[in-house]
Amino acid sequence: MSSVTDEAMRAGQAPRRFGALYVAEHHVRIWRSYLGVNVVSAIGTPLLYLLAFGIGLGVLVGAGTGPGGVDGVDYFVFVAPALIATAAVTIASDEFTYPVMMGFKWNPIYLGMHAAPISPRQVAGGIVLFVSLRAFATCLVYFLVVAAFGAIPLATGVLTVPIATLTALAFGAPLLAYSAAQREDKGQFAVVQRVLVLPLTLFSGTLFPLEQLPVVLQPLGWLSPLWHGSELGRVVAYGADRPAWLVLVHLLTLVVFALVGWLIAVRIVTRRLES
Repeated sequence: MSSVTDEAMRAGQAPRRFGALYVAEHHVRIWRSYLGVNVVSAIGTPLLYLLAFGIGLGVLVGAGTGPGGVDGVDYFVFVAPALIATAAVTIASDEFTYPVMMGFKWNPIYLGMHAAPISPRQVAGGIVLFVSLRAFATCLVYFLVVAAFGAIPLATGVLTVPIATLTALAFGAPLLAYSAAQREDKGQFAVVQRVLVLPLTLFSGTLFPLEQLPVVLQPLGWLSPLWHGSELGRVVAYGADRPAWLVLVHLLTLVVFALVGWLIAVRIVTRRLES
């Protein structure tokens, strides 16, 4: 009897220690079922944006701005870091909404995980880890495609990938907290996509400098993780001239958004699983 108990205790040690990895592995295995679609999307999306912004809109903007371009560079060079950050935010908005509710309600896998020796903090950590990995991988492919066409002129431009991943977490961690608190689907996630995610691309200085917005709308950009991530990306991608204090503000804002969102998410997930 003692040997059986000891064996059971040893079997539970790994989940207790590496529970977040087990949760992330579960999501990766599901994601692999759609690997072909995800790979095509990861490669095809930047190519489409290359045609739209590099050949289409970029030509029109270039004709209007003259040889100086936007922010001293060609339009596609200006917009490329923001597109990478936007791709990461899009992934976060997808993975931190309906899949989270599914794990608690429609297919309560998180309840089953908690019944095993996996803590609520590890459940939340595994979700965040998976989304971080997916965002990083997608943004890396995105970076390689746009860099191949000269849209990322500096070697430091590879830093746009971790910056975009941090941007995804800054936006996604609070969204995880919100989604974990929802018990019924009343269309709130569709509202998030239409009222929050979509306007971010218009009011976050992604397609044009934030200063071109009316003064009353510029504070919307200041509060947007996407603006901070896009500006950091431009600094490392083509050496955008930004004061050091502002670069630090961009970085700290993303970290604070991600950290505060994470702490709130852990609290809500814990209350949800232990209630």
